Amino acid sequence: MSMNRQIMRLAIPNIISNISIPLLSLVDLAIAGHLGGDSVISGLAIGTSIFNFIYWIFSFIRMGASGLTAQAYGAENKQECADILMRAICIALFCGISILTLNKPVGRLFINIMQGSELASELALEYFYARVWAVPGGIAIFAIQGWFIGMQDSKTPMVVAIISNLLNPIFCYLLAFTFDMGIAGIGYGTVMAQYCGLTMYIVLWLRKYGHFKPFLRLKESFSLKPMIRFLHVNKDIFFRTTCIVIVYTYFTAASARFGDTILATNTILMELFMTFSYLIDGFAYASESLVGRFVGAQDKNSLKSSIRLLFVWSFGGALIYAGAYMGFWREIMGFFSASEAVIECTGEYIWWIISITLFCFIPFLIDGILVGATKTRALRNSVFISTFAFFGTFFALVGKMGNNALWLAFAFYVLSRGIYLFFATKNLDSDYLLDTSRN
Repeated sequence: MSMNRQIMRLAIPNIISNISIPLLSLVDLAIAGHLGGDSVISGLAIGTSIFNFIYWIFSFIRMGASGLTAQAYGAENKQECADILMRAICIALFCGISILTLNKPVGRLFINIMQGSELASELALEYFYARVWAVPGGIAIFAIQGWFIGMQDSKTPMVVAIISNLLNPIFCYLLAFTFDMGIAGIGYGTVMAQYCGLTMYIVLWLRKYGHFKPFLRLKESFSLKPMIRFLHVNKDIFFRTTCIVIVYTYFTAASARFGDTILATNTILMELFMTFSYLIDGFAYASESLVGRFVGAQDKNSLKSSIRLLFVWSFGGALIYAGAYMGFWREIMGFFSASEAVIECTGEYIWWIISITLFCFIPFLIDGILVGATKTRALRNSVFISTFAFFGTFFALVGKMGNNALWLAFAFYVLSRGIYLFFATKNLDSDYLLDTSRN
């Protein structure tokens, strides 16, 4: 199979899976809008943001599992593949059950941070206490999804994502309206869909990878040296992800200081940026699979070829998105907002999204490459530096540039990540990536 076909075989299912995520949020928002107006929508928005934060933080489990599994797959080490799965699931369940056990203080903490209206906060808590039961299953899905991706299988996660995301609005609608459970029904509907997804993963694993059952050894999976490596890789990714969450959260908080029109404009523009990131994440996931596999097999030529073609495909996607935003931004904004003030305000800032789109694929893709190679120290260091660049730029220039300072800071944040990662990896030198003796 040609390298291009291998890339698209892995990237396309991941892109389709990713696209289903924002569509799911839009459907939930539509259901909330028919429950009682703005307060319910605000409550759902606050509650959803809490879970976005939780799941984003624990996504390190998926990334750690995919890179290590891909290397074990490339080395044709079935025992290590099975051990990684057991380690990832056990850590995921520990994290998920911890959040579930501490749901009262965790919910109150986030509500105090979000500072919504009294009614919206009450509804958000009602939603949170319902949906929090999905957290153990949701984080366990990260572990299994990462394992499938590491095993060069992106179709199974795509199938599970599509089916569970189709079930979610059905369950939410039935519980919210037919059983008159209100916003809590939306939360419990997501719980049901999440565990349906987990059940599908288990069934499909038994069907496709049942021959791994003899290798599943719980006690041996926790051997000290491999467990330390697994936790070390995940530790770096955890710090990396935490810094990213801080920057994105502060971006929204800072936008609110400039008034409702700019807040709405920045929120929609950031949604456009995130939509583009779903495309690039498809290629980043493919790079985790392929790079990990070729590092595990010590296949230098295939590693070089895959990285080169991944950059070509990613840059092509960036050009398409930038062109679409440049030519049709008014039509796109009209879909999100009927406010003329927001659309006109967008005209002042749309060029930031167009510019950032043209180079932000670089750090996103290198993230995937380094996860596959388990060179996670560079990932961690890059976000430390870029987070400093973001806040330094914003606070230095906000008094003179206003909202443009926020977008400039975000551009520096993305660009500095890409520059650091490129040079820290010795220009993505294959010998550096193949050296598994150090992180």
